[in-house]
Amino acid sequence: MHSPEQPLPTFDEVLLCTPQTSAEQVGLFLRRCLIPCQGGAKIYTMLYADELSYDVSCRAEELFQRLQCYNSSYRLIILCNCERENSYLPSAFSHYKVHMIPQRSRAEIQQYLQHHFRVAEPSSSAAAVFKEHMCVGIVSSKRAGMGK
Repeated sequence: MHSPEQPLPTFDEVLLCTPQTSAEQVGLFLRRCLIPCQGGAKIYTMLYADELSYDVSCRAEELFQRLQCYNSSYRLIILCNCERENSYLPSAFSHYKVHMIPQRSRAEIQQYLQHHFRVAEPSSSAAAVFKEHMCVGIVSSKRAGMGK
């Protein structure tokens, strides 16, 4: 986010973990991160890694230990809920732990995201529904089941 022109992460750079995330999905992600290829210097991110099951977490750590020797310049970020930092994967990687404080203001982050999510030409797209012709939006309600 150093400049507005810097792109958002691509689909292969982010793994959103849930309790249903399989060991195969995590393995494919770690291979993309740790095995050097022509893809350039990407930054890989595992979100909610604390949500992974114990078995998947153990296998992920084992695979990481085996693959990290192939690439000494990998860039991997593992984000976890601070309330679940004692789950397996955050504990296994605790010696790499860095407490992160955002370096940009909320307004700067919002402006960066608006730059990337705005539809260039107003057309007959769903973006006309959202504020300022954004191609993404959040719809919420305090009352469940009210037609969101």
